Order: sequence, then structure tokens, then C-alpha cells
Amino acid sequence: MKKLKSICIYIAVLAGFISMSCQKSGTQQENTATVDETPAPVNALSEAEKAANWALLFDGSTLDGWKRYNHDTIGPLWSVQNGVIVCDGEGLTEGTANIGGSLITIRQFTNFELSVEWKLTAGGNSGILYHVVEGTEYPHAYDTGPEYQLMDDEGWKGDPLTAAQKVGSNYDMFAASETKKVNVGEWNTARLIYNNGHVEHWLNGEKVVEFEEGSPDFEERYKNSKWVNYPGWNTFKRGAIALQDHGAPVYFRSIKVREL
Repeated sequence: MKKLKSICIYIAVLAGFISMSCQKSGTQQENTATVDETPAPVNALSEAEKAANWALLFDGSTLDGWKRYNHDTIGPLWSVQNGVIVCDGEGLTEGTANIGGSLITIRQFTNFELSVEWKLTAGGNSGILYHVVEGTEYPHAYDTGPEYQLMDDEGWKGDPLTAAQKVGSNYDMFAASETKKVNVGEWNTARLIYNNGHVEHWLNGEKVVEFEEGSPDFEERYKNSKWVNYPGWNTFKRGAIALQDHGAPVYFRSIKVREL
């Protein structure tokens, strides 16, 4: 009897040990999963991005590699604060004389894929432009460069917006999908692809615009857009990438590009 009792005690202890070991193992696995899911640091490239030939356009601390459109100096509107490019344009008109103007890359691109994290203040308006070319005949970056629209659609206090003037759209040409999801007042991710006239806009992981330059649809939209009055618009296929000064505070970080 004593022997049977001893065996029972031994089995109970062994079962408890196995249970504790399983719980510990499960905890370790959960902790490992949490570590694996930690987001990559901002303003940095992952090993996979490096292998895929991505490059940073913003180093997280300076505006090296950038300039103000049609100016030799950056001016007071654009700065770097806590790892973020800031445009403090509150209350100013777009391109305010002497201090305003979009921030553009010194490096120029033809075919590319661009990823940018951005955040607007309430009612804010900005944009990401590409194939931007400077010139005295072109007062603003949008005179030459098509625009990925950044906008607080719901908080906008100006004239009513058309569908193609809302966030994610190719401005005044192609409206972003109505299923788009925007983090108001928080960070969003814009992805822009240009490849031999094929254009895609992505917003927070969703494709919201896709079109082909020169298609019948494109030409019809162009004829009915404001751009017919801008002879330099979309005529250059190599140019700078621009962050737009549009009279409101706006924030950018993790700006990455790869040539296609």
C-alpha cells in the first residue's frame, strides 16, 4: 500500500512538472512572437529593404540631399524636429514669398517606388509630387509635377472638395478609392509607383489609384482638369520628388525610394 501511495505521489509531482514546463515553453514562444513583431525603427532600412536596393532620402537628423524649390536656401519653414521633417506653414499661403516653397530632393528620378510616412494637422493640406523640374517659368512645384494628394478630407475648411482632390488621389485627375482608410491626426503611409507611365498610389497598404499615362481615359481626364492651363505639367519624365508647402503644418518621416 505504501508503495502504491509513493507511486501516486511520484506521478502527481511529475505531472505538475510537465505542466509547468509546458506553460513556461508557451510563455517563451509568446515572448518570441512579440519580439518578432516589433516594428522596424523609423528612418532606417531593414535588411530586406537593403537587399532590394531601397535607399533613404531622409537621414532622420538633417535636410542633406534636399533643397527648397527654386531657391538656394532651405528657409525657415522647413526643419527637422525629433527625427521628423516639419513644414510649419500655418497661416501662410502656398509658396509665401522669400520663405515658402516645397522641399525637393536634389537627386532626380525616372522610374521609382517611393514610401513615405506622413501626418497632417486638423484641416491640413499637402502633397507628394514627382518629376518636378525647377525654372523661373514654373513658380511652384505643381507646375511640373503630378501630385499624390495629402488632405484632411473631413476637416478641410475651404471650398468643397471634388473626389479627385481628396487624400490619396492623383490630384484633379484620378480619385482615390472610397474604401481608403486614413489615420486622422496620426501617421499614415503613402506608397507611390511610377514605371514607364504606369502609376499606382497606395495608402496604408491599400491600392487606391492605378492608371496608365497616355491612355484614352487619362487624356479625357486631362482635358477636363485644371492642368490644361499648365503647359509644363507632366511633361518631364525625370525630376525631383517634392514635399508640398501648402499653408499648413505637415510632418514626414521614413522616406524611402528605390529606382525601377
